[in-house]
Amino acid sequence: MKDIDEIKAIALEYGLRHAPSILAKGEGEEAMSIIDAAFDLGLPVIEDEALQRLLSGVDIGDEIPESLYRAVAVVLAWVFWLRGDDPAGK
Repeated sequence: MKDIDEIKAIALEYGLRHAPSILAKGEGEEAMSIIDAAFDLGLPVIEDEALQRLLSGVDIGDEIPESLYRAVAVVLAWVFWLRGDDPAGK
């Protein structure tokens, strides 16, 4: 298990009319708070250190860069499938 100081988390926000954006991010205790909040809300938590490193350079509130659309789309598609949701809301 990782030491608490090594834990990093990024929360994404997704809407149909805009690119996903960074809702929250943090390290250590702040990361654990983000992860705990996701679990409390019944949101999926995915561990992907490579994607986390790429997204860590994006500021909170900013949309993800176009270069990361495909990687984030794969994660979102998995989340929608897991939840049985239709991403288009149909």
